[in-house]
Amino acid sequence: MLKLAKNRMSGIAVIGAVLFMIVQVMSNLYLPNLTADIVNNGVAKGDINYIWATGMKMILFAFLSILASVGNVFLASRTSQKLGQRLRSDVYRKVINYSHDEMDKVGTSSLITRTTNDVTQIQNVWMMILRMMIMAPIMLIGASFLAYQKSHTLTMVFLVSLPLLALFLLIIMYFAVPLFKAMQKKTDNINLVFREGLTGVRVIRAFRQDDFEQDRFEGVNQDYTHNAVKVFSIIAAVLPVMTLIMSGTNIGITWWGGNLIAHQALETGNLIAFMTYAMQILMSFMMLSMIFVFIPRAQASAARLNEVLAQKSRIATPASPKALDSVNPDLSFDHVQFRYHHAEEPALRDIDVHVKGGQTMAIIGGTGSGKTTMVNLIPRFYDVEKGTVRVDGEDVKNVDLKKLHEAVAFVPQKANLFTGTVRDNMKYGNENATDDDIWHALDIAQARDFIESNPEGLDYQVEQGGGNFSGGQRQRLAIARALVKDASIYVFDDSFSALDFKTDANLRAALKADMKIQTKVVVIVGQRVSTVADADTIVVLDEGKMVGKGTHAELKATNPTYQEIIKSQIREGDEK
Repeated sequence: MLKLAKNRMSGIAVIGAVLFMIVQVMSNLYLPNLTADIVNNGVAKGDINYIWATGMKMILFAFLSILASVGNVFLASRTSQKLGQRLRSDVYRKVINYSHDEMDKVGTSSLITRTTNDVTQIQNVWMMILRMMIMAPIMLIGASFLAYQKSHTLTMVFLVSLPLLALFLLIIMYFAVPLFKAMQKKTDNINLVFREGLTGVRVIRAFRQDDFEQDRFEGVNQDYTHNAVKVFSIIAAVLPVMTLIMSGTNIGITWWGGNLIAHQALETGNLIAFMTYAMQILMSFMMLSMIFVFIPRAQASAARLNEVLAQKSRIATPASPKALDSVNPDLSFDHVQFRYHHAEEPALRDIDVHVKGGQTMAIIGGTGSGKTTMVNLIPRFYDVEKGTVRVDGEDVKNVDLKKLHEAVAFVPQKANLFTGTVRDNMKYGNENATDDDIWHALDIAQARDFIESNPEGLDYQVEQGGGNFSGGQRQRLAIARALVKDASIYVFDDSFSALDFKTDANLRAALKADMKIQTKVVVIVGQRVSTVADADTIVVLDEGKMVGKGTHAELKATNPTYQEIIKSQIREGDEK
């Protein structure tokens, strides 16, 4: 209902902008006619009263034109800005529900450009449409008709000037339009390099690659600049050539009109009015042409936005979703195989494991063995190629995505904190959480000490990305945020990697002792044997294959891959 009301209001604003523009154009077209009347009937006859009366009428219509122009600009600006607002909201709403595959396909930098620069291009053209696109044809037709009324003979001048103007503008469009289209992709490249430079600034400095990255940015920056200079240099040629054509037209009209006046075939006032109409005709023609120059750039932007909005997510809520049994937490991988988009080989093969509420499953393996890929299948960030992932007994493909995400508390490898207070971040998964709930979660995550030591406590401000916390502190806060959430399954994707051995051990002990967690399924991805040793079931992965499954003692005694991991981490004589 609210959306329908907004659309109705937008429609009314567009109609209002059109009506105001019609009033403005009609007023502007009527003014030269009044000028002709003053010269022909007032100045020529010396009738001062007629001059005053007609002059007052001119002031009235000029004032009406100003009011209509203000109304048109206000409504056109409002409508174009509202359009931009809706487009940005639609794109953000669409992107926030993208799967990982779809996000990778478009690219973060490109999405930023599309949400900002591309939307701005569409806004600007929509503004031009509600201003010049309406004004130009009405003024062109109206001025041509009125000019013809003033002098049939003088309109022959346009047979020369208009074709010249059309030819020139076609040449401009031929060279400018491809360059305008290229600017959007070049903007993408600038955003990509700039974003990589900002996010990887520490790595750049550590490897002393400042000069290389500056040269890299300079390359894409110069590419964009050269393209922009070229296209705007071409556009800059429009004004002087237009001035030349207009001046030539005026000379032709003045010369020919002077001859007609000398032969008493034309009145002086009509010549003045005709010259004004001639300028309006040429200006209208130029405005139309400029719109056709900028519209292709907006079309390219619209196509890029439509690519985002029209992309159908392969991961969507089914038509008839099934409910989850949150009373009996359960997680199982039933002979699961998964392959990344366009990948030749599967990232996971024949993963088969089952854990119930109150149990902990740990996943360990070498780098690239598929540990993160496996846990990303639980909240359905990706869909399996074969087999089934079940949460609380239901295939994740048959569950409402929102309900599935509510059932899973996920701590990713990279700890992401959001701008706001510590309390805001802790309530991210449970807005009804009390301060006691938050402090309890911070206790388990071994984060209470550094939050409590700050005078602001839970009201302590978190900077963008959690930049005012160390890596270990960010990880512990991310773990606490997940623990605040009441979920069936808690997934910790290598979330203890930045913790020292003592903090790691204390956290896992507190996690195991927590009454709420004791009834849930806990999934821990770890690199260290000490992190996974206490798990009820340990899954050992090697190049996407499950090469072992069991307890620490069983795998230590029988599994070669697990034994290799132990040997790589524990010095001889230190094994227990």
